[in-house]
Amino acid sequence: MRYARHRAITDEVRDGAVSVQDLVVRLGVSSATIRRDLAELADAGLVRRVHGGAAPALPVEIDRPYEEVADDAAAEKHRIAQAAAALINDGDTVLLDIGTTTGALARELRGRRITVITPSLAVLDALRDDPVVDLVLLGGVVRRRYHSLVGPLTEDALRHVSASLVFLGTSGVDAEGWILDTTTVEVPTKRRLVESGGRVVLLADHTKFPGKGSIRVCDLGSVSTVITTSLADPLTLARAREGGTEVLLAP
Repeated sequence: MRYARHRAITDEVRDGAVSVQDLVVRLGVSSATIRRDLAELADAGLVRRVHGGAAPALPVEIDRPYEEVADDAAAEKHRIAQAAAALINDGDTVLLDIGTTTGALARELRGRRITVITPSLAVLDALRDDPVVDLVLLGGVVRRRYHSLVGPLTEDALRHVSASLVFLGTSGVDAEGWILDTTTVEVPTKRRLVESGGRVVLLADHTKFPGKGSIRVCDLGSVSTVITTSLADPLTLARAREGGTEVLLAP
């Protein structure tokens, strides 16, 4: 119910500012409930609190095209992808997030007897002609510039899947241990991915420490393992270890 309200509120706010009282009438709940919802959504960067209600979140950095982002730290991403592939056993079902590092991981999985579930068109491109990998593509709205599928259809589909491993991407990890993203429409999908797997593995090259991002996806406590390289910020990695998160450094 709370999730449905949050979806309804973000849909209402998308077209402009809306008051608490309007949301009370439309959703049939108390003003205290609406204020709590708005506080949670504002904390997540999905709306902006204004006097008496909420408004659309401030625009964030425009997404760079997938091909351009893929060139950033490309050799490092390849090493991280190889280390991630080593965690996967034959017969596993794995969820691959949107992103360039998970796209690199997909190329390492060709010929493996596994099931790959993904909202990433880059993963589809890497595995579509592989006769061995069982590939499941989640539905959704196509974001052509970033080769991804997002939106309510994607999020609802993730309710019906379960994976032994989830490989998560990020635009940055801040000093407090929050995993961040720059794109509002991708955040709900990423949160659903985290909820759909037994072991969540964050793939992040050194530029993601701290990286960029204005929206919190989850904290490092929600992640079982971080795969990065020795170039990553040692203080952030130390805090991750202290919190019980395994840190693997790709060679």
